[in-house]
Amino acid sequence: MLKAAVIGVGSMGRNHVRVYREVNGVELVGVSDHDKDTAARVGSVFNVPFYTDYQKMLDECKPDLVTLAVPTDKHYKVGMDLIDRGVNLLIEKPIAPTLEEAHELVEMAQRNGVTLAVGHIERFNPAIIELRRRLKEGMAGRVYNIHAQRLSPYPVRIRDAGVVIDLASHDIDLMRYLIDRPITRVYGETASSINSDREDMFNGVMRFDGETVGVLDVNWITPKKVRMLTITGARGMFSCDLLSQELFFYENETAPSQWDTLSVLRGVNEGNILGIRIQRHEPLAAEINDFVSAVRDGREPTVSGYEGMETLRIALDFVKSGQYAEVIEQERVLA
Repeated sequence: MLKAAVIGVGSMGRNHVRVYREVNGVELVGVSDHDKDTAARVGSVFNVPFYTDYQKMLDECKPDLVTLAVPTDKHYKVGMDLIDRGVNLLIEKPIAPTLEEAHELVEMAQRNGVTLAVGHIERFNPAIIELRRRLKEGMAGRVYNIHAQRLSPYPVRIRDAGVVIDLASHDIDLMRYLIDRPITRVYGETASSINSDREDMFNGVMRFDGETVGVLDVNWITPKKVRMLTITGARGMFSCDLLSQELFFYENETAPSQWDTLSVLRGVNEGNILGIRIQRHEPLAAEINDFVSAVRDGREPTVSGYEGMETLRIALDFVKSGQYAEVIEQERVLA
């Protein structure tokens, strides 16, 4: 039986608490939050000891693994404390506010033999899992474009990051995961419509090694929540709704069968529309189960600390690109 705890039980942390209570082979032993009322409320609802001092919780409860869901600017300090104690850690994205702090967290975890996972939850969306499988099979043929729309009303809970780090990092990570090729350059445009201190609108272009171009359309100024991903290839286009967990494939009628070799796009005509069956599940439950399994089996989690650091690096380059209106070449690639 592994002992689990959650540090930071606001809107996201509370969901981690709920899921840990449902995971086989895991005992939830404590929750901590700097706000006493919040800690007490969550502790009472889930009948678990609560603390305002996470160090005291660690001393008394001695968890084997912890979800860290505190504000981003606290990730480094609390994360290093946990790693120093040898506690396995699932840290909500982004891994840290700076690349230097992210690197230290990853290096320290490796030295201490600690499992470090980063909460890029969309990788566990069942529609994304099925989409990736179909792409690997070659159903779309050569992929030319991947386009993400992530639009939301302004979130009052976010006070320490702009829309690129907090929201666009989801789609940066998904594009890296689905295309699985080195990124060669990025360019972004940002704007501050509501805030004066950080961006709340972002449009970005990400070029992959080869022909694929990624396009990101992300903001906090839309009165409707949208989470859409489209992938256009020689054989057709995938359309994926991340909220409803629906996946469709729009065939290019002029393309040969998906099992034939197709080296170039010869033409485009509307073909059949295929609705792909998805076995729906809760992404957060899948993410936590993956983390628990990685700890138990001594393997890398699906989203390792290094993966989280690479996504943060690209997001920070997009912020820089928007600030200085420049294309940023990518010299470092994922090994």
